[in-house]
Amino acid sequence: MNTPASRLPALFIGHGSPTNTLDDNVYTRAWRALGTALPRPRAIVVISAHWFVETTAVTAMDRPRTIHDFRGFPQALSAFQYPAPGSPELAQEIAQVLAPEPVLLDTGEWGLDHGAWSVLAHLYPQADIPVVQISINATQPLAWHLALGARLAPLRDRGILLLASGNLVHNLRRIDWSHPESGADWAQRFDQAAVEQMMRNPADLLHLMEHPNYALAAPTPDHFIPLLYTAGMVLPGDAVQVPIRGCAFGSLSMTSFSVGAPVDSVLNA
Repeated sequence: MNTPASRLPALFIGHGSPTNTLDDNVYTRAWRALGTALPRPRAIVVISAHWFVETTAVTAMDRPRTIHDFRGFPQALSAFQYPAPGSPELAQEIAQVLAPEPVLLDTGEWGLDHGAWSVLAHLYPQADIPVVQISINATQPLAWHLALGARLAPLRDRGILLLASGNLVHNLRRIDWSHPESGADWAQRFDQAAVEQMMRNPADLLHLMEHPNYALAAPTPDHFIPLLYTAGMVLPGDAVQVPIRGCAFGSLSMTSFSVGAPVDSVLNA
């Protein structure tokens, strides 16, 4: 089945440490290459692991602030700004797409957190494309987020890039600083299972909850849920690709997925 030529892709990016914002490494170089390969969107919608609250909200301000939602990192990171414009009009459009689901239009509380700007700083370093964020509603079950991703998918035909940012393996208690470029055996097994499921049938991604390493990979759901949104955004005729692959610090997966994007696996880490 052919897809519309104007359809924008959906992405899931494993964002890892906030320091990736400023680092030049195999992953950040891949993000920059990916940004060059993608068509330019009219706007970007981000679902970040770091806006995990008890409601469904969307940023609706003209100038979203850069949120430094972390501690203990270099001052240069705390000073970093990603001054992309917002889009109250797109926020309204999203609320209409998700109706009758109640959506809070946030005009000043949030902004862009590091799950968004650490990646966007490399994908679109000029910060000249409007960006809005949608919160992850922590009160809802995992299947609900998969379904909400499907409801957002039509935005791809309106010139919108849908970007989910998390990590499919994210266990900070198992971090191993001595292995910055590899993953523990259990992390690699879960990463492989997720890749196989996304390539085979994204709609059944919740089967990963039955994997013996799921509890280790996702001890909290916040970083795993963004992948559910991307899985839900797959439309008929879409190719699912794995442009970036790898693990870091033993218990983080940096693996990323593209849906309907004209990119090749040559970006693999």
